[in-house]
Formats: sequence, C-alpha cells, structure tokens
Amino acid sequence: MIQRRKSKQIQIGNVKIGGVAPISVQSMTNTDTRDVQKTLQQIYALKELGCEIVRLAILNAEAAEAVREIKKHSPVPLIADIHFDYRLAIKCIENGIDGLRINPGNIGKEEHTRKVTALAKTNNIPIRIGINGGSLEKELEQLSIPLHEKMVMSAMRHIKILEDNDFDKIKISLKSSDVLTTIEAYRLIAQKVDYPLHLGVTEAGTLKGGIIKSAVGLGTLLAEGIGDTIRVSLTDSPEEEVKAGFMILKSLGLRKKGINFVSCPTCGRTQIDLINLAKTVEDKLSDFDKPLTVAVMGCAVNGPGEAKHADYGIAGGIKEGYIFKKGQIIKKVPEEKLVDEFVNIIQMENV
Repeated sequence: MIQRRKSKQIQIGNVKIGGVAPISVQSMTNTDTRDVQKTLQQIYALKELGCEIVRLAILNAEAAEAVREIKKHSPVPLIADIHFDYRLAIKCIENGIDGLRINPGNIGKEEHTRKVTALAKTNNIPIRIGINGGSLEKELEQLSIPLHEKMVMSAMRHIKILEDNDFDKIKISLKSSDVLTTIEAYRLIAQKVDYPLHLGVTEAGTLKGGIIKSAVGLGTLLAEGIGDTIRVSLTDSPEEEVKAGFMILKSLGLRKKGINFVSCPTCGRTQIDLINLAKTVEDKLSDFDKPLTVAVMGCAVNGPGEAKHADYGIAGGIKEGYIFKKGQIIKKVPEEKLVDEFVNIIQMENV
C-alpha cells in the first residue's frame, strides 16, 4: 500500500487535487484554441477516455477570448497555459477559466505575477507554478549547481510571491526532459512545501519512448507517495496521453478505472496467435469502465494458475483457448471464435 505524501487540497472546477483526493489525469489539447468547435471536439474525446482536466494553449488575445465560449460547453475543468504575456492570464480569468499555469521563467517582471495573483484570488482561481528545466530565469541558469536545485529555487521564489499576496491555491510542477532531474526536483520540493504536485516528464518523446520515460519518472515518484495529478507528455495524440496516464496509475494500484490488462510474453510453448489475440482483446475492452483484471495467457502453464487472480482470462491451447474465471475454466472455444466469446461473456456478466 502506497503511503501518499500529505498535501494541501485545492480544487480546479469540480475536481479536487491533493489531500486524499484520487490522483487525477490531465492532458492538453493540440488544436488551435481559437477554433472553438475543434477544441471542444477534442475535449469531449478526452472526457470519454476519463480525462479529468484539460489544458488549453493561450497563444494570443484571440485564444484568450475563445476561452469564454469553450468554457460554456466544456464537460471538464479547463486550465489556461500562459507564457510570456501575463495579460493573457488576466483575460482568461475574466472569461471564466478554472485554473492557470504560469511559467516563471518567461512571465516577466514580478509585478506581472502580482497582478495575475490578485485577480486569481478575487475569482478563486488556482495557479500552477509550472517550472520547466529548459526555460529557467537567466540568473538561475548561470548558477553552478545541479539543474534540479535551480528548478526548485525558481519554484520557491514564485511560491513566496504568491504567499506574500496572501494566496495559497497553489499547485507546482517541476518538469525536465531528463528523467532523473525530474525525479530529484520533485523529491526536493516535496520536502519543502505541502502544496499539491503536478507530475510530468516534459518533452518525453514519441509514443513508445515517451511512455517508457514517463512510466519510469512518474512511477518512481508515485511509488514514493509523491504526486497529486499527472500528465503524460507525448509527441502523439492527447488521447494516448490519457490512456498512458491511467495505465501508470493502475499499475501502482492508485486508480481502478477500467480494465487492468495482463498478458504473458510469447515463448516456444505458445501454439495460438497470442500477440494478435492479446491486442484484439485489449482493443475491444478499451472503453470498458468497470475495474476488472483480464488476462490473456499463451498456454496452460501461464493460464488459470499464474493468472488465477484475474477476474476473467484466456489460456491458449492448440488452435483453441480455454476461458477461465477466477482461476476456474468455464469454457473451451475454437481460436477463431475465442475473442468474440470471451468479450461477450465479460460484457454480459458486467452490464
């Protein structure tokens, strides 16, 4: 059982973050925010996959203005991603945004942060101090100390600005493209403050490599009890980010939404098309919401025995498979009918 770090609780729209709240999964749209319809289509698609908070890129005044209409129809809370121009943050607050992300490395003068903080306080809008290892303040970049320490120094500096303005609805992220730097930064900040932490490895890469980096970085921290909300950053669709986020959380027992899928590696004992069988079953059950463990195993050795903890499973035979439930075989089915029969049993028994 993972003992989570004690953190303050804040609220983004109707989603609680920190404290004893479940670790939430976020993503970010890759549409032009000015295109309200396309942006809303993507938000709804992310919501269908379980995404709980969506961030929008606010590149200019037109994007900030579009927030008003997007917010009217969004099924999830929205966060405005602000770089360089603090006035965009102010406009987004005026247009009903649920939360802000500000990058201290490029937001400019301290007085700009103070102006945003004052309005956020009046409107009860949380602020994420979003530190990025690649865009720190110039004076910090020049220090001869490890990067993760520079990142934490940046975060602490801006936490103080917000606290000096009697503002404590704060969330913090310290992201680097280097996994170990990211881990060390979060470990250090977790010792210094009790604000909720947004986890992520930035610029993690394409689908396969990015998921591996994120699983190592986020998984290490989550296993240590650090982290209150996550985003898996991938050079791929936002939908894949959400799927990966839930997979990481489920692997640690931190969320139980949807199928926990188990399958064994192939070997010389396998006499069924295990790779395609596993992929097809996983795909057909990808939208299933109930927290079930489903196993697809290649042979009797790794079948009901090693996967007896599974709610439902398949054990491969010679061009056929055995369907089992809680370790007990309930049916033998020819290979060509196996997937449909297996999925049908799961769906019929879990309406």
